Amino acid sequence: MSRLSFITCAMLPLVLLAAPATPARAQDRIKVFAAGSLTGPLTVLAKQFEADTGQPVEMVFGPSGLLLERIEQGEHADVFASANMAHPQQLAREGKAIPALVFSRNRVCVLARPDLQLNSENLLAKLLDPSVSIGTSTPKADPGGDYAWLLFAKAGKLQPGARELLENKAQQLVGGKNSPPVPAGQDAVKYFLEHKKVDAFIGYCSSRETVPDVRLTKVELPPELAVSADFGLTVLNQGTGAHDAAYRFALFLLTPGAQQIFANHGFSR
Repeated sequence: MSRLSFITCAMLPLVLLAAPATPARAQDRIKVFAAGSLTGPLTVLAKQFEADTGQPVEMVFGPSGLLLERIEQGEHADVFASANMAHPQQLAREGKAIPALVFSRNRVCVLARPDLQLNSENLLAKLLDPSVSIGTSTPKADPGGDYAWLLFAKAGKLQPGARELLENKAQQLVGGKNSPPVPAGQDAVKYFLEHKKVDAFIGYCSSRETVPDVRLTKVELPPELAVSADFGLTVLNQGTGAHDAAYRFALFLLTPGAQQIFANHGFSR
């Protein structure tokens, strides 16, 4: 893409944002595909946007890789908020979406039951302990799993054999097409921890709630194992009545107020 074309793509949403809003119609509902890890902040922000503008928003949450697959197979979406940059960038390369941008950032943490007595200093030793079971999301289908595998690779550089050991013992419990079922309304990660399916789960530092769950211990990775995650946003090139509104919603997510909502849920800027 030429520099001029890139600037045009970048400026077009700003022009649409400045344009007068038109009354929303039921058939003009904005359909947003978003990573499951964004459920907390985006549920709040979608309701706020709808209240402020009268424009209805339909949120569809799931593993980013599986959402990408649905879009590529022809399912309609107006906005795609992914837990990585690779998936929205792929849609842009295919001509299905505008160039992606980073709209939020996350990092990898380990969630564990308090009895594990996990902390940053003993984290790697605990994960390598044969008696400690660990859970992850599903690589390729869900970026959360890919980030866990990056952690394993870093561990392998610190301690020979650690990568293979961790990859072999990791239980891929969420984010896949065939993930184990979880009762309706239950948070999958917390469910597997509380029912002792695993002792620790490698996931994001963000949360669906703004108040920490005191029943579990969340531990940041030490610097030598730290894994960060850029979350990517794009608008699909699909001509619908809600298309202009889709740009408005995407830009709304970049406003200081919206960014604070992300921060309240543990995301970083």
